[in-house]
Amino acid sequence: MSAFGPLVSTGWLEEHLHDPDLRALDCSMRLVPVDGGGMRAEGMRSAWAEGHLPGAAYVDLREELSDPQSPLPLMMPPVARFSAAMGRLGIGPASRVLLYDTGGHSWATRVWWMLRAVGFDAAAVLEGGLAQWKAEGRPLSTDAPAHAPVTFEAMPRPGVFADRRAVQAAISRGDTLLVNALSADEHAGRTSRSARPGRIPGSLNVPAASLVEPQPGGFRPLEDLRSRFAAAGVLGAPRIITYCGGGISATVDAFTLLRLGARDVAVYDGSLAEWAADPSLPLETG
Repeated sequence: MSAFGPLVSTGWLEEHLHDPDLRALDCSMRLVPVDGGGMRAEGMRSAWAEGHLPGAAYVDLREELSDPQSPLPLMMPPVARFSAAMGRLGIGPASRVLLYDTGGHSWATRVWWMLRAVGFDAAAVLEGGLAQWKAEGRPLSTDAPAHAPVTFEAMPRPGVFADRRAVQAAISRGDTLLVNALSADEHAGRTSRSARPGRIPGSLNVPAASLVEPQPGGFRPLEDLRSRFAAAGVLGAPRIITYCGGGISATVDAFTLLRLGARDVAVYDGSLAEWAADPSLPLETG
């Protein structure tokens, strides 16, 4: 794979690790149970310090790239806050950004999607993430990069994230499909990590986990991915809004849809963390 983005191979990256314009970011987070049920995302800076891709910095999605004023976790922050974080990491208009996580791609695709929302397109996700890199015996480092801060230039792109009003409108419109990236059991309401079980009415289901190979964890072949979305009735819609529990796994579906040629894709940032918590909003089960 010679081109940069939206997905690059481990082999390409090892050849280009020392390109002066490349900025690699470890986006890994872990989900931990909280009292009263539910899960909380926590940073993995200590794991990064023990070994990461050479030249990679760590970025904490919850502490650095989320809206501290939102009652919902991990929401897209104001553009100024996001831009300041990118600038501190040495990411400017001439940079290329390589994103990876420990597995499953969802944390990396979340940051990729946020970069897309602010108009930054020179970003790529590492195929297979850290797990594949390690499995192939490629080098690790414990050194922290020392990139000088720069000015990150945001050019916000409307429609990359959707809010509750857009989702409510989509339920009654025939030109927008809703795609649930959670498991089939969560889609049916048999299990739930949200305030109420179920799916947003009319949603189709393409689990994010089904898009990734079990071992070593890279994305499935593109034609396999196309078949999965086609079988669910997703491809060909004028507009698609993906969602999940909290706007993270939904970015795996959205990222894949763009790779498959879909042009108008949004992620419902609040997802079921917002929707299921409001008893006035409908959910389907079964």
